[in-house]
Amino acid sequence: MEDHTSTRQGQLAGLKVVEFAHVVAGPLAGGMLADQGADVVHVEPPGDGDAARAMGPRRDGVPLWFKVAGRNKRSVTLDLHHETGREVARELVAWADVVIVTLRAGRLRAWGLDWEAVHALNPRAILLQISGFGATSSRADAPGFGKMGEARSGVVHLTGFPDGPPVHTGFSHGDAVTGLMGAFAVLAALHRRNTDPDFDGEWIDLALFEPLYRLVEWQIIAYDQLGTAPERAGNQLAVAPAAVINTYRSADGDWLTVTSATTRSVRNVVRLLGLPDAEFATVEQQHAGRDRLDTALREWIAGRPSAECLAEFERAEVVASRVFTAADIAADPVYAEREDIITVDDPDLGPVRMQAVIPHFRQAPGAVWRTGPALGEDNAVVYGQWLGIDDKRLAKLEDDGVI
Repeated sequence: MEDHTSTRQGQLAGLKVVEFAHVVAGPLAGGMLADQGADVVHVEPPGDGDAARAMGPRRDGVPLWFKVAGRNKRSVTLDLHHETGREVARELVAWADVVIVTLRAGRLRAWGLDWEAVHALNPRAILLQISGFGATSSRADAPGFGKMGEARSGVVHLTGFPDGPPVHTGFSHGDAVTGLMGAFAVLAALHRRNTDPDFDGEWIDLALFEPLYRLVEWQIIAYDQLGTAPERAGNQLAVAPAAVINTYRSADGDWLTVTSATTRSVRNVVRLLGLPDAEFATVEQQHAGRDRLDTALREWIAGRPSAECLAEFERAEVVASRVFTAADIAADPVYAEREDIITVDDPDLGPVRMQAVIPHFRQAPGAVWRTGPALGEDNAVVYGQWLGIDDKRLAKLEDDGVI
């Protein structure tokens, strides 16, 4: 096997990652690492590749989502249904520092990508295993998607209005948060690997419902201590500390979000609206008068264009924002000042705009060096240069339909 030399820049330059993962959660975890300089190999089945390639909006027949989801990665094809393909997979595992898998537990065992097999091949490897219900549950082999994880986490129960149904967010919320937590977990394990001389690999076992469940910090302790489960409260928070939090429509049709979470900030709203300050001086008074404040604020905003509302809010030190669409984001000066939207050249579409690498590192920033690659575009680089597979063997793998 040839030595691997990273050509990337960023905090994670030189880190080697292979992902046997598809669609959102696992690939997003790998994408976070790739954005910060890791060399990430995305393994896809020959033919159609990752299902994410066919998802989302298109321009002139070209799918757009994967241009972002697959950016900064190497794409290789590999048919894991063949033993020859599984042999190559084992070589990738031996090469990698981090292995990301999203297959069901039974399939992982059958294909030699479970923790025991990975650890035997590469004792210092970190395995991130994402599944619907976790490897240790009685449902380890059950299928799962991010929306299922959202539903099980308690978040969907809390989202929506009291007289309406529970509501999912309009994007892959559960998958995305799982990917972020997966990337965080990998970095935690890497820190231990770099500081513990007795490091013997790590198995990160993450279920799709667990990250969102962890983020709603108060729901279990409140149920345990009070015996009550919070209910949907619309745009309010189920356990809101704020007396002002809602969305309101302006005279010119824009939606605005206004939130005031401290006694002082609520009193700023009260003064702006011309209500009696003495009647909203304490937390108790503010919460008791929440409906009155909400109605007054709704009427005040409805009588003015959004620009005027926002200018008045800024003068009064009231925190507010228009509810942004993608068009608003693209035109917003703060996004521009933060350099959060970048332009990348794509072989199919030409220059395309997308999210920058976030978060921003100022000393050793990551960078976007490519959009999502064509299926199998990096077979020669990864298999030939990085794994050291010779031309004769590569040709046979291609002829046999393994790659």
